[in-house]
Amino acid sequence: MLHIVDDEVDIQSAIKWMAKSRKVDCMTYSSGEEFLDALHIPYANIPEISEKKATPVSFDPNGDCVLMDVRMPGLSGVATFDIIANKKLNKRIPVIFITGHGEISMAVDAIKRGAFDFFEKPFNDNLLFDRIQVALSQSRKEGEMAVVYRRLDKLTTREREILNLILIGKMNKVIADKLGISMRTVEVHRANILDKMEVKSAIELAGIIK
Repeated sequence: MLHIVDDEVDIQSAIKWMAKSRKVDCMTYSSGEEFLDALHIPYANIPEISEKKATPVSFDPNGDCVLMDVRMPGLSGVATFDIIANKKLNKRIPVIFITGHGEISMAVDAIKRGAFDFFEKPFNDNLLFDRIQVALSQSRKEGEMAVVYRRLDKLTTREREILNLILIGKMNKVIADKLGISMRTVEVHRANILDKMEVKSAIELAGIIK
């Protein structure tokens, strides 16, 4: 999903048309606050929110990319990016800035802090969307790895030991001898690992852990 964050409706419409002509799904927002609210990313310290379970951030499994104007009323583009970066979401939600000539230094500074890229107005449509596709690919891979990490967190210490040995090609007997446990115990742990990692074989397991 391409998220277009700009307070100028004409620019929103133009970029939306470019996206649709390239079959890129997109959403538009008129402010940083509207964008953050839509993805359930908190940006204010509100006591009553901390007392209840926060709504999970809304990600697109096909990847997310934010195309954002540097200057906007309310939260500026840079301030909105800083909120994303401070929550360590800038790799899962890469941000590309659209800048005017006098705003380049701010965009460059944001790049140093983890923004994905910036384009000065007027920009080349094709070059911009080439970068958007790269950003969406990065986001998608980050999302896939986040799923793997959540599954890994379910493993016990012993299961992680056995997983590491499986990944370097060790057979059940070798694992049993190395850890001082029975082959049957290894088989049970191996089955639990495959179940928790939601795969059917060691080959598939190795494929998702790179």
